[in-house]
Amino acid sequence: MKNSIRKANLQDLAQLSQLFDEYRTFYHKSSDFSAAQQFLSERLQNNDSEIFVVEEDGKLGGFVQLYPLFSSTRMKRYWLLNDLYVNPNFRGKGFSKALIEEAKVLCRTSDSCGMYLETGKENMIGNQLYPSVGFKKYDEVNFYEWEVS
Repeated sequence: MKNSIRKANLQDLAQLSQLFDEYRTFYHKSSDFSAAQQFLSERLQNNDSEIFVVEEDGKLGGFVQLYPLFSSTRMKRYWLLNDLYVNPNFRGKGFSKALIEEAKVLCRTSDSCGMYLETGKENMIGNQLYPSVGFKKYDEVNFYEWEVS
């Protein structure tokens, strides 16, 4: 079995959209394949996110998506690791860690100061995974959100 991690492209759109739809339903959103496909198509065409996929024997098994931000205090690019998902049939093979390592390569090659992420307190797998690959839990600030109503 051959697997690789590489940057996603438009030829991946159908398989990637399926994974993205699975990811969204994991976070209790309604399934909407066509909207997922439209959203990812825009990200890929506009180059406003970086998406890496893991491929095994020609089938996509997972992805990580990062959005560029900037840190004013550090005066450098900062990446938001917004999405990480591995299909249940591909889990247990180290793909999540491999996708995160690819994200670290992006950080280094783009001269950024790092990346950050957020995950739910109930995400037990993620809350074990992220510290194991070098992320530090940051409790010094309060996280606030405002949503358009």
